[in-house]
Order: sequence, then C-alpha cells, then structure tokens
Amino acid sequence: MTPQEMIAYQEVWQTVEHFGLLLETDTQLPSLASIVAGVPVRGSWWGHAHGHAIYHVAAELYEHPNVVVVKLIAGKLTYIHRRLWPALLSIGTAQEPWQLHDLSDIARTLLDRVSKEHVLRTDHLRTFEGFKAKSLSDAIRTLEKRLLVYTESMHTNTGAHAKVLETWPEWANRVGFSEKLPKPEQGKKVFEDILIGLNNEFAGQAQLPWITYIR
Repeated sequence: MTPQEMIAYQEVWQTVEHFGLLLETDTQLPSLASIVAGVPVRGSWWGHAHGHAIYHVAAELYEHPNVVVVKLIAGKLTYIHRRLWPALLSIGTAQEPWQLHDLSDIARTLLDRVSKEHVLRTDHLRTFEGFKAKSLSDAIRTLEKRLLVYTESMHTNTGAHAKVLETWPEWANRVGFSEKLPKPEQGKKVFEDILIGLNNEFAGQAQLPWITYIR
C-alpha cells in the first residue's frame, strides 16, 4: 500500500475497533469506502477516483486475523471484529425461522449439502442438481444474507471466479475459534444495540436481516 493508503487503513482499523464492525460501503453509516475516499461513495466504488486505494485497503482488512467479512447490515459486506464473533456464530448456527422460512428449493438443497460436506466450491457445482448458474448464485446470496453459511471468493486455476461455502462450525475450526457462544437472542441483541447507536449517531436507516429498520 502507498503511504496515503496506510494512513487510511489505520483510520479504518480504528473504526472497526471502536464500533466492532464496519460496512464496506454506505452513504450514511461509517464505511471503508467513505473513509478512504474522504467522502461518501455512492454506487459501486470500483469506478471511483479512489477505487484502487479502496481495493487495497479492503484487501488488507480482509486478511486481518481478527476480522471476518459477512453480509450483515443492509445485506452489505460488513467487517466484523473478533470480539463480536461469538455473537455472530450464535446467530449463524441457530437456523431460526427467519433464516429458514421460504427458502427456494435450490437454496434448501444447497444448505443440506454444505451441512453434510462442510465445505463446497461453486465451480464444482455448475450443474448442481440441474439448476442454472444464476439460480445457484441467487441461492448462495440468500444463504449469505441469512447468515446460514460463511463464504469466501476465490480464483480457480483457470482464472475463473468462484466461491467457497463453509458451515460456521467448519469456519470456526479452520480459524481456531473456540469461544463459548451466547444464546441466539443475546447474539442478536449485541448487533441490534450497535446498529441502534450507529443509526442514531449518523442518521442512518440500516437494517439487520432478522428485523427491519431499528432506531
């Protein structure tokens, strides 16, 4: 990273430590993109004047051993500090009605398969049960937003883009996380309290997947 990117990264990390989480991009709440750019970034940041810097800072934060990235607040990529991992895992492993209600056939089939195999790669599932690639992508996004699986992006040997899906217990074992988990209701309240504070402080209207806008 450049010296300017390092300065931005330090501010980003301080924000993650302070709040416990940070959106990748948002026009109201604190976000990695807005910190790096110095102003709220509307739309995709890929074409932004500071797009390269945002990418470099995001890549560095993504690799931090005390950060995990999930689609949490408003369905957007959210960087979660390690101190909130017990709350996150308690929610992810609960499989409550809001997570399982009205899943598509492919999403439910995919969830059953990853639950049995623990780890799946999407490039190995192109003909998954006869479903089209778009249907598979939609199902994965649903599982991500309902926190039913943990996912990471990867590039295959052919240079193609793919995702790796893991169960939360498999992910926890891989990263060496073994702390005791709170009850799901307690875990959800942790994030609810943080988001209430953020929405109030920054005039936001962000949502969590199990409830609508809170303030």
